[in-house]
Amino acid sequence: MKIVIGLGNPGEEYCFTRHNIGFRVIEELARQEKLIFKVAKSQYSLIASGLVKQEKIILVKPQTYMNLSGRAVSRIVNYYRIELENLLIVYDDLYLNLGQLRIRKKGSAGGHNGMESIIQALGSEGIPRIRVGIGRPSLAINLNYRDYVLSNFTAEEEKQVEKVIGQAVEAIRRIFQDGFEKAMREYN
Repeated sequence: MKIVIGLGNPGEEYCFTRHNIGFRVIEELARQEKLIFKVAKSQYSLIASGLVKQEKIILVKPQTYMNLSGRAVSRIVNYYRIELENLLIVYDDLYLNLGQLRIRKKGSAGGHNGMESIIQALGSEGIPRIRVGIGRPSLAINLNYRDYVLSNFTAEEEKQVEKVIGQAVEAIRRIFQDGFEKAMREYN
């Protein structure tokens, strides 16, 4: 069994923000596999499950808001009694250019509050992840990082976003099919 968790903030107002690209990747995978999300109150999440390539997969969208993602993720890990190597977190990274992917088996939070919450809740940095680049605000735009990640992509950027969401879904499939090493060589 594999669990893929996309990070984001619940609520309509956050749907298309930069911070919610993790949700969007998971939603696209669910759409392709015809999986339906259902409320799992005790796990503070929306969960969809099914078989992908003969393997059980659980897709998760925590409903705790980004900074408290660890609360939901620890509930999921404990409920399913899953080893961390069978977990995959998908989230935004403003230190990567828009459209870039970075796949890692482990690492620090790198300043991402959602990932920091997960690392603290699970007591480990050994958490597989896919970071999806959202870029940084240009110096011409007077935005702080918090406002930037909570802003929507521009119409022009949205074209790149759709492409990288597709690539992230392909990367998830590649990880499941061929392992991390091959996926890292292909997508990093």
